[in-house]
Amino acid sequence: MESEVPIRLVLVEPPGGVDFAIQYGKGAEYECLHVQRRKQRDISFEFSVTVAENPKDGLPNFKGPFAQGPLGSRFIYVDVGTYAGQKNTQWSRRMKISLQGITWALIKKALSKPGYGLSASVAGTGKDGGPNCATVQLIAGWEIIKEDRDKSKR
Repeated sequence: MESEVPIRLVLVEPPGGVDFAIQYGKGAEYECLHVQRRKQRDISFEFSVTVAENPKDGLPNFKGPFAQGPLGSRFIYVDVGTYAGQKNTQWSRRMKISLQGITWALIKKALSKPGYGLSASVAGTGKDGGPNCATVQLIAGWEIIKEDRDKSKR
């Protein structure tokens, strides 16, 4: 059985003047969704991923246009700068946000309450002072949150 899991991803204090987006689709045929530039302290993205049981090991198998990578090590791409469609910027980066820490216990708990989902935060700024990139570590792991109904989702 497949389920849709609402996700909120927060970029904490990303640098200003840079566009960030969630990658929707794979390969050369992808779209940049929810393109944002920092206005306040943080940027957040809300979207859903499909999850089903991995028939080989019973672990969560994340699927759909937001889930990237091979079975067993899926992740979300955050496109940065030119990858997010921004013109006239020096930044061409992507962040990989792992879905590995999402367990069935977290999924079941989040889906048991209407209007709830999962959230994780990552540093928006890298060690070089520019936008974070490559595989980015979660600040505190995945947690259950109440969804923000005012945000648009795809």
